[in-house]
Amino acid sequence: MLSDHVTGFKLNTMKTVELKMDIPVMLAPMAGITDLPFRELVATFGAGMVVSEMVASHDMLNHRQGSWEKTQLGLGKTGTAVQLAGRETAPMAEAARIIAGQGASVIDINMGCPAKKVTQGYSGSALMRDPDHALSLIDAVVSSVDIPVTLKMRLGWDERHMNASEIAVRAEAAGIHQLVIHGRTRCQFYNGRANWAAIKKVKEAVKIPVIANGDIVDAKTACEALSLSGADGVMIGRGAQGRPWVLAEVAHSIYGTPAPTVPTGDAFVDMVIAYYEEILRFYGATTGLRVSRKHLGWFMDTVKTSTEMRRAVLTAKAPSETIDLLRRALQPMDEKLAA
Repeated sequence: MLSDHVTGFKLNTMKTVELKMDIPVMLAPMAGITDLPFRELVATFGAGMVVSEMVASHDMLNHRQGSWEKTQLGLGKTGTAVQLAGRETAPMAEAARIIAGQGASVIDINMGCPAKKVTQGYSGSALMRDPDHALSLIDAVVSSVDIPVTLKMRLGWDERHMNASEIAVRAEAAGIHQLVIHGRTRCQFYNGRANWAAIKKVKEAVKIPVIANGDIVDAKTACEALSLSGADGVMIGRGAQGRPWVLAEVAHSIYGTPAPTVPTGDAFVDMVIAYYEEILRFYGATTGLRVSRKHLGWFMDTVKTSTEMRRAVLTAKAPSETIDLLRRALQPMDEKLAA
């Protein structure tokens, strides 16, 4: 077992709010993926915290289609953070107030997204090129809400500007409760390997919890990331695609939580179909049919569905047809899935 001291950490700041996370194994925010149905599926197996897909503050205030779905939490749900992105202080503060009013337990500020459509608007990881402006956004959000605010960023813009530790110190002083560091620069995008060792410099610079992110897909990589970074926990993103139980497996292996029951056979088929039906309820049949395809594809990858059957499932035109095909496509489930 590693880092027993980090389980159940609570941090008090200048405000009388706490960030509570008994098990520091988190689901990463992923655009178009970590919507409410996916977060709830992961949470059923066990996760310290799940984070919504990024929502742009301007989109939310302008009621852009899709922004509401991104922030929906589900009444009574805990352990959920909503991630905000933006470049202007007033919209970020107002969006934070609205989200807090909806019942969010944590707001996360995005300073890590590398996508050109985000960075060209001076949001996401582009903020790391202007720390003074980034801190003005942090100040605006922290001062506007009475719930914990966290920050997700990269090591820096590129290898010549690895300034995550400097920003981390200033963010901590501004009232940020926790940092998540993706072990790549913005200019790396998702190429190469995450540099977990470089996260250690951030960890040594601050007292607030630091979470390691990037290329963590199972207990082995989680242990390695924790060892090299000295981080207080891990965040898992793409590793959960098609394997929503992986966070619970990591938590079991490292922190001794109960082992998840990984569904096999008919139980796996039933889980996927129930999840598919939840997507349809959440988005409606037309949008849900489209949104679900990538998720169904990942589940079929997990069980190694044949190319022909996979194509049939992903091109089905009606939910009833998709469900009938899924019962056949996912049937070769006769052994434990977890790697």
